[in-house]
Amino acid sequence: MTPLSLMQRSSDSVPIERIEVASYIVPTDFPESDGTAEWDRTTLVIVRTRAGGQEGLGYTYADEPTARLIHGLLRTVIQEMDAMSPPAAYMAMWRRVRNLGRPGICSMAISAVDCSLWDLKARLLAVPLVTLLGQVRTGAPIYGSGGFTSYSDEQLAKQLSGWIEQGIGSVKMKIGRDPDADVHRVQIAREAIGPDAGLFVDANGAYSQKQALQQANRFADFNLSWFEEPVSSDDLEGLHLIRNRAPVNMDIAAGEYGYEIFYFRRMLSAGAVDVQQADVTRCGGISAFLQVAALCQAHNIPLSGHTAPAQHTHVACAVTPFKNLEYFHDHVRIERMFFEGFPKLVNGELRPDLSRPGMGLELKQADAEKFAA
Repeated sequence: MTPLSLMQRSSDSVPIERIEVASYIVPTDFPESDGTAEWDRTTLVIVRTRAGGQEGLGYTYADEPTARLIHGLLRTVIQEMDAMSPPAAYMAMWRRVRNLGRPGICSMAISAVDCSLWDLKARLLAVPLVTLLGQVRTGAPIYGSGGFTSYSDEQLAKQLSGWIEQGIGSVKMKIGRDPDADVHRVQIAREAIGPDAGLFVDANGAYSQKQALQQANRFADFNLSWFEEPVSSDDLEGLHLIRNRAPVNMDIAAGEYGYEIFYFRRMLSAGAVDVQQADVTRCGGISAFLQVAALCQAHNIPLSGHTAPAQHTHVACAVTPFKNLEYFHDHVRIERMFFEGFPKLVNGELRPDLSRPGMGLELKQADAEKFAA
């Protein structure tokens, strides 16, 4: 079907005709762990919405109940709504889950549907999503992310140095299992990537406040510039304390578990972070990610996209207070397996393909079916 005419765009609604959801379980390529969790598989929930002869695609990394929630509840809420108005569908879904509780799988379900609707709208208009949103940069700066605590020193060094060799300027590793071992591993990482590359760590909330402060001072010897979730992201007072007392060149980052706009408002109002993280697959999708970006701008705090690099790339290139995007090992591997059109890596940035409508992603159906739940 041809793109909508200008008259159609201005006067006609385009009813959402069909919403399909499927989940896929993908084993990791090696057992993985961080400061507080261990896992050997990742579940991907993919949503496809159809209207006006076009199909939009969105996804989230969540367990199978998320897919059941979309199929059994959200699908009926947005059926026949206008595909040209994703924020209206977003608010309708939000109201519908009021009695279920917004955080957790409800927000991840909304996120997947919302992303698919924005992709659908851009496809209906035959433009890249970043063009629809308003492009402000050509590419999203990334950092390589992995360095799991389950890795040997050799695995850690190889993975991190490999990203530097690809032209990625910064890398992030997991810590939090053992404070003394963490210092040793950070030293291994710094030796592997050289003196000039950016080195980030993520404790996933494993430390107490005093442990985190002690570790921040020990890490300073290795020119570490990013300390993510040194304590639980729910401990806003602790994050604020560490932000004020950590070495001045060390950014404190958190926010990946934000499921609603009020979470981000509280975190920013508490002065808890130097970098606000948000995850488009958790926070409520593109509609919510744009809201978080506006909050960050109002607080003069940069925004960082958490994981799911293919789905973040377009919106990351359309928000103003943006710092970087996480090029997460698991998700890069999965998204390259599942989708045609993974954004190109150029000079340490992921760049949207302006020759393709929407997010530019097409599901490799036959490859995906191997992992169908």
